[in-house]
Amino acid sequence: MIDHQVPFWANAVAASLLQVLKAKEPGTFEHCLRVGEFSKQLAMKIGMSEYQQRVAEIAGYLHDLGETTIDQDIIAKPTKLNQIEYEIMKSHVNVSEEFVRPMAEINPFFLDVQKAIRSHHEQFNGMGYPDKLKASQIPMVSRILCLLDAFDSMTTSRVYKEALSVEKAYAEVEKMAGLQFDRQIVSIFIISHRSFKKSSIVDLENQIFKKAT
Repeated sequence: MIDHQVPFWANAVAASLLQVLKAKEPGTFEHCLRVGEFSKQLAMKIGMSEYQQRVAEIAGYLHDLGETTIDQDIIAKPTKLNQIEYEIMKSHVNVSEEFVRPMAEINPFFLDVQKAIRSHHEQFNGMGYPDKLKASQIPMVSRILCLLDAFDSMTTSRVYKEALSVEKAYAEVEKMAGLQFDRQIVSIFIISHRSFKKSSIVDLENQIFKKAT
């Protein structure tokens, strides 16, 4: 990833798109805020540049926008998805990417955001989607998103599941290191996560919308 310049309007774009997500799927909206906040901090711990940290942050905010187009019966289904439902659920990656495409076509920062979003369900062992990328083929920001997307889902209660404790979620993440997740990123995350700033949803929302004005 070549460092460009973060456009001054990046937060305004994120804020506008997040409004749609908040109205359609509040649970996913809150999930995206947490993933965005933690992605920026993990990118910093890994040693990525300030530009790359901002790519991680904005991509985290926008990675699940495509869920606004998926029926609630699938998103909130209390049992395992069947194959057809799973394929529909997977489509959220491509839809999220398409939401960002107009900005990506005019600005390299959002092109980097778009690439990160497209690959956030790729797995380190090549068993993810949509492109079956493996290891270093997966953008670093996408590897960060993959981990934090899963960790936040594990530690958040939904109508169809109870949250895991942080300790149990750590154990699950470590179990999948080298398979679903980049082993090095997992190690840095486990060591540093407890020191992360953990803002409330209200504070996060205020920060994003304040930056957008």
